[in-house]
Order: sequence, then structure tokens, then C-alpha cells
Amino acid sequence: MKLEVKDVKNGKTGTIDLPTQFTEEVRADLIKRAVLVVQANNRQAYGANPDAGMRHSAELSRRRRKYRGSYGHGISRVPRKIHSRNGTRMQWVGAVSPGTVGGRRAHAPKAEKIWSKKINAKERKKAIRAALAATVAKKIVEKRGHAMPEGYPFALDNSFESIKKTKDVLVALKAVGMSDELEKTAKRNIRAGKGKMRGRKYASPAGSLVVVSKACDITKSAANIPGITIKVVDELSAELLAPGCVPGRLTLFTQAALEKMKESKLYQ
Repeated sequence: MKLEVKDVKNGKTGTIDLPTQFTEEVRADLIKRAVLVVQANNRQAYGANPDAGMRHSAELSRRRRKYRGSYGHGISRVPRKIHSRNGTRMQWVGAVSPGTVGGRRAHAPKAEKIWSKKINAKERKKAIRAALAATVAKKIVEKRGHAMPEGYPFALDNSFESIKKTKDVLVALKAVGMSDELEKTAKRNIRAGKGKMRGRKYASPAGSLVVVSKACDITKSAANIPGITIKVVDELSAELLAPGCVPGRLTLFTQAALEKMKESKLYQ
């Protein structure tokens, strides 16, 4: 399959053959497995304090002749702490037990739990190749909901990698027909649930991906554009190519990135 190569002014500068990595069969099940592995390995361990809910002196004796005990009071055997006292009459309050106010959780999350998962190396590479093939399948990209530019799929000229200013990146992307996509991904939604109270109030949709051959000027100049992700070709993963386990992300490769993928035999 051949792709047109476009420059910053949407002018055609030639064509380029896609590497063999893009001929893989699109396997949604394999892509989903690889994405879940990446997400699992990025999870941060969390857990409750082992002493949470256990910081009370709630040892209540059941012996007959212990004056501070609960023998003969006709109460359940729930752990209790002394709230107040009048002579030998104690006023207890439940504590420690999961069914009491301020008590421990029955099965609290453990910080030592291992969230990471494994995947075979060949399986991971095959999933990446399947996700790459989905990025150049017009119907799959359209089904994912992207506003595709005219003539997609196409490659970008190497001059894109040397753009130093953010405004110039926007002008170049709009010139190749990415205006609708940029407008769509610029909208932020307020996150549902408690995440909005924990520093994650806004959720931005995953927009297009631009793949370059090396760390260059555009990796910094396009960092602040909403919905645009810039990645080096040898840093791709199934999650980048198929966010949310859904294949078909709108992806633009530079000519040098495709050549590097072919020469280095990446993901094979």
C-alpha cells in the first residue's frame, strides 16, 4: 500500500510504501489484551493503613467476675470501648469491628497487592502490528469517531519534525485537513464521579497521534495542543494506537518514521 506524502502546506511531495508491519490482520481481541496489560502495569499500588480502625482499646471481657466486663448485661459480643463510666456501670461504644462506626474495613485494599500483568513478547508485537494496520483502515478510523481529513491515510513530510513553534504546528495541521479533529478534541468534559474532586475534574478525548522518527522540535512545540499526542516511532504501544481498547486511532506518520520502522524492523 502506498501513501501520499504531504508537506506543511498540504502539497504533495511524493509517495511512500507502507512497511510490512501494516499488513497484519486487525485482531480486536488481541489489541484489547495488550492494552489491558499496559494499563495494569501503569497502575499505582494503593492500600489502607494496617492500623486503620484498630487504634482503640476495645478489649471487652466476658468473664463473670470482671467488673468492667459485659457478662450478664445481655449484649452482643461486639468489641466495645468504654465511652463513659458511672461507678461500675460502663457505657460502651462499638469499635474495631467492621460493623461499627469508625471500625476497620472488612477487606481493605492491600498495598502489597501486585496489579501488573504479563504478555508474551510475540503476542505484544503482533497486537501492535494489528493496531498499526487499523490506523490506515479508513472504515475502522471512521467508526471510532474521528473527523478524518480528506485523503486519509497519508504521511507527513520530514519538515514537520523541525517545527519549533506551537502556532506553526497548528497552521500545518489545519493545512492538511485536521481542523475538524482539532476542534472536536479541544472540548473538555467534566468527569463523572468523585474523580472531579481529586484533581481530575476534566476529561479530554483522545485525539490524533503523530509519530516521528526521533526526539525533535515538534515533540515540545505540540505538547500543549489538546488532543494531539506526539510519540517517537520506537515508543509505540497498543494503548497509544488503540486508546480504550478501541482500534483505529487517527495516526499521522512522518516519512522518516516509516522509513525507520522499515529499516529497523520494529515490532516484528
